[in-house]
Amino acid sequence: MTSVLQATERTEFRNSALRKIRQEGNIPAIVYGSKVDSKPVYVNGLELIKTIKTVGRNGVISLDIGGNKQDVILSEYQENHIKKEIVHADFLAVDKSSKLTVEVRVVLTGEAAGVKDGGVLQQPFHELSVTATPDNIPQTIEVDVSNLQVGETVTVADILYQGKFEINHEPELTIASILPPKQEEEINAGEEQEPGHPENEEGRETEIIE
Repeated sequence: MTSVLQATERTEFRNSALRKIRQEGNIPAIVYGSKVDSKPVYVNGLELIKTIKTVGRNGVISLDIGGNKQDVILSEYQENHIKKEIVHADFLAVDKSSKLTVEVRVVLTGEAAGVKDGGVLQQPFHELSVTATPDNIPQTIEVDVSNLQVGETVTVADILYQGKFEINHEPELTIASILPPKQEEEINAGEEQEPGHPENEEGRETEIIE
């Protein structure tokens, strides 16, 4: 799904101009890509959040800059960690026929059988590198761990064929595993990794595959 987001080109770059943009509820941004000239713009903050909720974190957005529309994805954003507000966004111009490589969040679903038996669920990787055309980039990669027993693992090989995208990792890479209770006790508390996803998901790298 593609959603239209209105954008206005920026012509003032002083700090005072940026402050005014943010005070009016807008977010400074940049549009860039291998086949377009970088262009500074700003978008309405609420509309950006609404658009992301509609198309997803990796979804294609039709950015309307003064009547000229450009397909983009939100490649990176900076956030005010105190107010939890986006303060700057980077939009990567895309061609729907060209493949991109992006990081996609891994979501574990189901209650693992091994956890019910006292084991502890471990998730070494919270994101995976994926290559696909923009319309085929998944918003998340879901991994069902319901049948996972103590001592068992889920690897990339188990989830290779979820859609029209390639996972750029070795098939034997472990995504989730159930540790026996005794082994979990021996792990240094500072090295444990809890299921879920990192609080900070920004700063992901995106590249175009020519």
